[in-house]
Amino acid sequence: MKVWVDADACPKVIKDILFKAAQRTKIHTTLVANHAMSIPPSEYIQFVQVASGFDVADDEISKHIQPDDLLISSDIPLADEVIDKGAVVLSPRGELYTKENIRARLNMRDFLDTLRSSGIDTGGQAAMSAGDRQLFANQLDKILTKALKLKI
Repeated sequence: MKVWVDADACPKVIKDILFKAAQRTKIHTTLVANHAMSIPPSEYIQFVQVASGFDVADDEISKHIQPDDLLISSDIPLADEVIDKGAVVLSPRGELYTKENIRARLNMRDFLDTLRSSGIDTGGQAAMSAGDRQLFANQLDKILTKALKLKI
């Protein structure tokens, strides 16, 4: 298992949790973004910078992700694509996307896009809370623990 991070929009606090988890579990973690970012020195953490452009980072992740890898992303279309490839997807807020719930998320995303394009203000996501960070950390720990048990 590898962990892939759609890092352009991933909050710093979530990246920090991922960095600690990579060191603790020795699971390789790759951040992909179209702008430079610093990562701690580690043999388990790498950063891939891609060219700017629509879905360039998503395409890079999709090209390399393997079944049973973990993707950290709130990008619903990317999540749908990699779930079809057998990957696990966790949002930075700790929501696990699955074959059972991704279609509903896609439909809601498309509906909200339609509303926004017709001029309706749909608001945005609430600021990330301590509860969101805790849920993310707990879900990540469950996923990585399960992966490590399968490895033994």
